[in-house]
Amino acid sequence: MSFPRYPSYKDSGVEWLGEVPEHWELKRLKRNLRLLTEKTDRRGSPVALENIESWSGRFIQTETTFEGEGIAFERRDILFGKLRPYLAKAYLAESAGEAIGDFHVMRPTKGTDSRFSQYQMLNREFIAIVDSSTFGAKMPRVSWDFLSNIVLTTPPISEQQTIAAFLDRETAKIDALIAEQQRLIELLKEKRQAVISHAVTKGLNPNAPMKDSGIEWLGEVPEHWGYGALSYLSKIDTGSTPDRGKPEYWNGDIPWLKTGEVNYGLITSAEEYITETGLNNSSARLANEGTLLMAMYGQGVTRGRVAILGIKAAYNQACAAIFLNERLNNEYTQYFFIMAYDFIRDTGNETSQMNLSSGIISKIKVLLPPIREQLEIVGYLKKQTTNLDFLQTEAKTAITLLQERRTALISAAVTGKIDVRSLVADKT
Repeated sequence: MSFPRYPSYKDSGVEWLGEVPEHWELKRLKRNLRLLTEKTDRRGSPVALENIESWSGRFIQTETTFEGEGIAFERRDILFGKLRPYLAKAYLAESAGEAIGDFHVMRPTKGTDSRFSQYQMLNREFIAIVDSSTFGAKMPRVSWDFLSNIVLTTPPISEQQTIAAFLDRETAKIDALIAEQQRLIELLKEKRQAVISHAVTKGLNPNAPMKDSGIEWLGEVPEHWGYGALSYLSKIDTGSTPDRGKPEYWNGDIPWLKTGEVNYGLITSAEEYITETGLNNSSARLANEGTLLMAMYGQGVTRGRVAILGIKAAYNQACAAIFLNERLNNEYTQYFFIMAYDFIRDTGNETSQMNLSSGIISKIKVLLPPIREQLEIVGYLKKQTTNLDFLQTEAKTAITLLQERRTALISAAVTGKIDVRSLVADKT
């Protein structure tokens, strides 16, 4: 949909703003928004950076307990995250509370609409300008001195409110479409997991006689399938990290893998490389192409993930290399571990450090269809998961396009590139 433009424009004198509607004023941010600095520890409604969703400004509830003083704010005040990784966080307060952590807390002056100002701070060009000013090596921040002197468009207050109402309506439509695509992705993920789980525990023949597996979490399995612990079906080894204080051990030509790179797929490259000297002077080991790797510990969802080596590579001490014998196909086993992901993680949870170990992994029981049947299952699952993954990719592409449309619409509206005054009256 195309939108009308204003009848006449003038040069703003600001490169990133370009031409703006002739009747709009240009003011530095500090003339529209006043910085608040009063501290409080009342803990009524604390808001931290992690509570604010980037680019939308939506509030996200967390269970985090906050400590220390915060800056008091009232309803309709604006909280802007000043740390560079969080610069796209601009929150319009729905009630009084306190800002915990690295926020600039601002209150609109007379003639400034809070919602319009929030949209200005969610404008991608505005964020780019702010980003270029950040200082500090470890935790770059934007200073109030810089932020407050950024020149912004300032339409009449009634027009600000009209633009904000238009953006409220249009972004809500876009957000609803994004939510639909996100729900579709979750359904596709569930379908993918269900397809894998059924194939590796029930097989492809719906008429095959079944038996109790004797393993509570697996239930019934085909009667002719066996099972066994990995200790009888593989050799399991862990890797090592060469001394990082020895430059001669690093930046060689031997791929060296960490758990973050173990993510279900085929590993064809590494983030880091070691030298032959580093390999020979550490406990690091090489694994051949086709070896199965499992992440024994790592942040978030990493622990319990598996991948197959598409290259010859070394690996660190948080990875377990599983060298399967002739009774197990590596791709079938990978699919089995994908199915058993939650069980494997729960097994690790029983340890004091909530990690896996080669000993724990060796006790995992794996179902053993005949090799021919394992290969049939792999072929079937490759076809099914490829189709499901394609649909996920399409949904993710749709989300990206919708997000781009959202940000472009905000930018065009708050900088006056489109005239939405009649559109709010025309459509409700």
